[in-house]
Amino acid sequence: MSNDFDKTCIDTIRFLAVDMVQKANSGHPGLPLDAAPMAYALWTRWLKFNPGNPQWFDRDRFVLSAGHGSALLYSLLYLTGYELTLDDIKRFRQWGSKTPGHPERGHTPGVETTTGPLGQGMANAVGMAMAEAQLAARYNRPGHRVIDHCTYALVSDGDLMEGVASEAASLAGHLRLGKLICLYDDNAVTLSAGTDITFSEDRRRRFDAYGWHTIRVNDGNDLAAIEAALETARAKRTRPTMILVRTHLGYGSPEQDSFKAHGSPLGAEGVRKTKQKLGWPTEPDFLVPDDVLAHFRQAVPRGEELEAAWDARVDAYAKAFPDLHAELQQSIRGELAEGWDADIPVFEADDKGMATRDASGKVMNAFAARVPAFTGGSADLDPSTKTVLKGLGDFNPVASEGEDLQGSDSAGWGYFGRNLHFGVREHAMGAIVNGLAAHGAIVPFGSTFLIFSDYMRPPVRLAALMGLHVVHVFTHDSIALGEDGPTHQPIEQLANLRAIPNLVLIRPADANETAMAWRVAMETKDRPVLLALTRQDVPTLDRRRFAAADGLRRGGYVLSDPPDGKPALILIASGSEVGLIVHAAERLQEEGVAVRCVSMPSWELFDALTQAERDQVLPPSVRARLAVELGVSQGWERYIGPDGDMLGMERFGASAPAKVLLESFGFTVDAVVARARALLAR
Repeated sequence: MSNDFDKTCIDTIRFLAVDMVQKANSGHPGLPLDAAPMAYALWTRWLKFNPGNPQWFDRDRFVLSAGHGSALLYSLLYLTGYELTLDDIKRFRQWGSKTPGHPERGHTPGVETTTGPLGQGMANAVGMAMAEAQLAARYNRPGHRVIDHCTYALVSDGDLMEGVASEAASLAGHLRLGKLICLYDDNAVTLSAGTDITFSEDRRRRFDAYGWHTIRVNDGNDLAAIEAALETARAKRTRPTMILVRTHLGYGSPEQDSFKAHGSPLGAEGVRKTKQKLGWPTEPDFLVPDDVLAHFRQAVPRGEELEAAWDARVDAYAKAFPDLHAELQQSIRGELAEGWDADIPVFEADDKGMATRDASGKVMNAFAARVPAFTGGSADLDPSTKTVLKGLGDFNPVASEGEDLQGSDSAGWGYFGRNLHFGVREHAMGAIVNGLAAHGAIVPFGSTFLIFSDYMRPPVRLAALMGLHVVHVFTHDSIALGEDGPTHQPIEQLANLRAIPNLVLIRPADANETAMAWRVAMETKDRPVLLALTRQDVPTLDRRRFAAADGLRRGGYVLSDPPDGKPALILIASGSEVGLIVHAAERLQEEGVAVRCVSMPSWELFDALTQAERDQVLPPSVRARLAVELGVSQGWERYIGPDGDMLGMERFGASAPAKVLLESFGFTVDAVVARARALLAR
């Protein structure tokens, strides 16, 4: 330690965390005990933030990827003056408290992203650093650096074991994200054992190979060495930095260096012994010396000064570059410019039509230039997902070795590009786009085949939990992708994704529904939106005969009705199967059956309607209902009712041309008509 007062400050962090865990009789005391010195060094010496305004845009971002150590973060937030009281600290992990078991974005002031599932936070941090780099490239001008902040992450052994962290770290090294700095709590212990039984690789050489700058700190209590490492890392603007800090889990406790200190309270006797070992008073609990609190609370006026200085820079920027300033502020507020969708095409009726992935690509490119915050890419699949933003450049480093990429005032280098290339890294892509969205001023999208949503379900779920404005573009949405066979043909994925709360899944029927789906996706700011799109062509419906595509906004709408508006049978479908039920309805109507066709692109939007509105689409009096979807039937019972029927996929697909597959699995007009007749005959 550099001096006794620093040690007292560090021990205050430690024992607030220990007392939190002990009072709750639940939590993880090990990490706060060993990581407190590095957290103290960062938060008091280097981190740029304003406790009075946690959303100040040019703040540094701090991500506790090792979210199980949340008591450490809550201690820092309270001590530095965020809107968190000592009573909040004492209510750790309790119902309704601001201090839940793992950090939750939007729940606790100062928490940048929801962490806990290991590796996710580190990948989020990569996304945040990418956002800063892109925004700096777009908006900074010589003498006017309005975007200039760092992203820090505290990561654990468990984080670095997870594959998502490896994917993200590999990409970060390639992109040379020099304003990304990770502090690795290298304590050699996980939940169940020491790392020697599972994790013996040379982590430093691993990150060297990724293209990171690495620094070793041999003693996690050596404050001067930690400060020097952070200073060096901040100067390395052409590569991200990993600072490997050798610590001792549960430092000072009877269970030091044992997995037993990871995720269990120390117990009253263990707490007493730990306090005695480190020279801390055993009474009272939650002790915060006045001089320590005063020292930490210097962050409040310091943060106000930092933000005021930034405000002055922004004012000067606004005078010099009024259009850029207005654009940036609009992106920060998450607003869309008036007329942002003015160029979105209206697609003419066409029996052959086009794949909804193709329609999606046309729509994206029609509005992208008008929405500067819109950026994203694919997991090496953009020629297939049709997600290239034409003429908007690639996000990639272009400077030669030694050039200060992120310190440059130039707006012309590669970080300006809005096409992100994630490589074959679906899991990292999902977590990185979450980081982009959490950073702010970015509306990100990621794309892959629907089947590979399985690789990225954790970040999709976390985006929904955080209410992030993220768009997922998942194509090849059924067995109709054809010859690639069952490994690539989604069956249960739609049901799986629909099960996630606060996620909107939209499966549009044709090109015009796809255009409307993108409007909904861009306007929906409080939750992620997922578009499930076809590889195969689907008819573009004649909207002079059928209801307007803006019915998609309601999730489910009456596409066509019998002349008297009194159906005896309702056919319901999503996506490519809507065209199928339309043709089946024509056949049935020729036989004298009064048929209503309902397009149901989004369960979530439909379920948000009032019961009366839903009953207008699916009147309770019409009990003969047949749903058709190229996926498992699970969940459709809520719409077809006890007397309805479902034509779906209850087995894996096969390798064959799409037409053969659809015929073989019964997705034909004849099959739909036969199921409808049988339903009416009951």
